[in-house]
Amino acid sequence: MNALKIAVVGATGRMGRMIIEAVLKDGAAGLAAAIEPPGHPSIGKRVGELIGLPCELRVSPDAEAGIAQADCLIDFTRPQGTLDHLAICRRHKVAMVIGTTGLDDAGKQAVADAAREIPVVFAPNMSVGVNVVFKLLDMASRILAQGYDIEIVEAHHRLKVDAPSGTALRMGEVIAGALGRDLKQCAVFDREGVTGERDPSAIGFASVRGGDMVGEHTVMYCGIGERVEISHKAGSRVPYALGSLRAAHFLADKANGLFDMQDVLGLR
Repeated sequence: MNALKIAVVGATGRMGRMIIEAVLKDGAAGLAAAIEPPGHPSIGKRVGELIGLPCELRVSPDAEAGIAQADCLIDFTRPQGTLDHLAICRRHKVAMVIGTTGLDDAGKQAVADAAREIPVVFAPNMSVGVNVVFKLLDMASRILAQGYDIEIVEAHHRLKVDAPSGTALRMGEVIAGALGRDLKQCAVFDREGVTGERDPSAIGFASVRGGDMVGEHTVMYCGIGERVEISHKAGSRVPYALGSLRAAHFLADKANGLFDMQDVLGLR
């Protein structure tokens, strides 16, 4: 069996390094390309020098060439970059794992359109643990549908550029779906001043940014006399890297289609 050839964009960033390390340690995968934008200070450097593992491959600025020689691209970059890489994958019929958050509705539609021609795993969080939490939230929300106010609190490092996190929004979508609500209609993102009494159908969000927190999410079901909390706390980015690699292997025998981590983990 040939090793799965994986390209990584944003190769020298926090997530990129973790993904490359996971790929190099996976006996059934190989690194096809490590890509950064033209002008990046790491261009031309050996990957092994950057992550401390044997690898003679050099960081390249040529996304088109690097992606073309891969079986799958893993992308945790920014929305516009991800859409640019998606177009390349589509041209070369390369599978794609997308962990990028912050895509707007048009961006999400572009992913769905591309998935008619190539296989894509698109998920706001690749962690196995977080995806188990999604399943628990669906069950808890159905049981606690009456008499409980629902609030979602997330905390991330100071460098995160979007809020609420994609994971928090996905939690809200799961909860709203279980309750038969439309998250766009019931989500509350800002509270300040005299807000009046809480709408019992609301799903509230709060975001904390600071330090080097990798990612923490808590959903609170606040009833009368009790509170149920379901939480996930990430101590490192390793779970996201391992999950994205698992997703890449999942796509290996797929011709096309749009999937998420619930599909990868068989949680449907």
